[in-house]
Parts: sequence; structure tokens; C-alpha cells
Amino acid sequence: MEAYYNCLRCKGRKVRILTRDGKEYRGMIKDVDRNNVYLMPESGSVRTSAFYPYGPYYYNNAIITLSLFTLLAIALI
Repeated sequence: MEAYYNCLRCKGRKVRILTRDGKEYRGMIKDVDRNNVYLMPESGSVRTSAFYPYGPYYYNNAIITLSLFTLLAIALI
């Protein structure tokens, strides 16, 4: 529950999130529920996993869903 309340306090603000598996995410928390945090990544930090013959495409309106159970630390940027 602590991660849930930490994310609620940071909702709408830019954060850096570290996960238990060592990954780092930067962006703005758009929403939080009891199981997940929804992060809008900083511009250019999300790539699609599909194959494109003309190179990777970047999207600014992508939302990453992270499980609250995998969060290790949250810091305001």
C-alpha cells in the first residue's frame, strides 16, 4: 500500500521510477489504481517493438503500465 500512496502524491508530476529488476522509467504519472501506476514517458523514451523498414518510431502519447508490486523507488524530477 505504501507504493500506492507514494504514487498518488506524485500524480501529475514528473518522476523517475526504479523497479526491482533494475529498470528505470522517467515521465509523468497520469493515473494510479490499487495495482498499477500509469506513466506517460518523457518524449522519445518509448520505442515500439514492431518491425518498421524505415526505422523505429517514437510516440509521445504512449502510456506505460507498471505494477505497484515491482516498484522499488519513486523520485520527483
